[in-house]
Amino acid sequence: MGMPAPAASQAVLEARGLTKVYRTGEVEVHALRGVDLDLYPGEFVVLLGPSGSGKSTLLNILGGLDVPTAGDIHYRDHDLARASERELTRYRREHVGFVFQFYNLIPSLTARENVALVTEISGEPMRPEEALGLVGLGPRMDHFPAQLSGGEQQRVAIARAVAKRPELLLCDEPTGALDYVTGKLVLETLARVNTELGTTTAVITHNAAIAGMADRVISIADGRIVRIDSNPHKLRPDELRW
Repeated sequence: MGMPAPAASQAVLEARGLTKVYRTGEVEVHALRGVDLDLYPGEFVVLLGPSGSGKSTLLNILGGLDVPTAGDIHYRDHDLARASERELTRYRREHVGFVFQFYNLIPSLTARENVALVTEISGEPMRPEEALGLVGLGPRMDHFPAQLSGGEQQRVAIARAVAKRPELLLCDEPTGALDYVTGKLVLETLARVNTELGTTTAVITHNAAIAGMADRVISIADGRIVRIDSNPHKLRPDELRW
């Protein structure tokens, strides 16, 4: 086990004993088997594990997209395990940004308009132009998704996620559909958001090399956290090799 996160820092999100069982007819699939996890303000965490280890299920529960079968999860004073659908929707809208492997951009809208969809329903959003500038796409903001590369589309998706200034940014295989060079550009973007906005960031990946840029690496296998390591010397994304 690595060093624990600093005790002085109050966790943004606390999970205890998270269990998730999916039932299909007579078959039960145990996706999570008693997970304990804290996320701290401003940290960059990598959730590392093979396909089927339960990491996406865990991310979905952290983000209020799913609820556990058993266990407790709190975001500050919000009880997410027992929240209503309306309360979960509000939690997602006000506190969480999501980045997925596939960009989910609306093809008929420009980059700026895709980001504006989020800023129009947020409390104190960034201007779309500011969010796109943060991810290095200021000059491309009036382009449509079809006019952008895969990496640029993913950076638009990141801009859309961070434009509402979420406290928590959850990324599920954000480089999974990208080549090596483009993937590193996307990781540099996530690192910049984490540093400049202080957004607590959790990235799911099966790529062990990405762990080098994390404050903490949480390894997951068979629905359990099997180890937590702290990185005393974080690598810059451009120093990663895979």
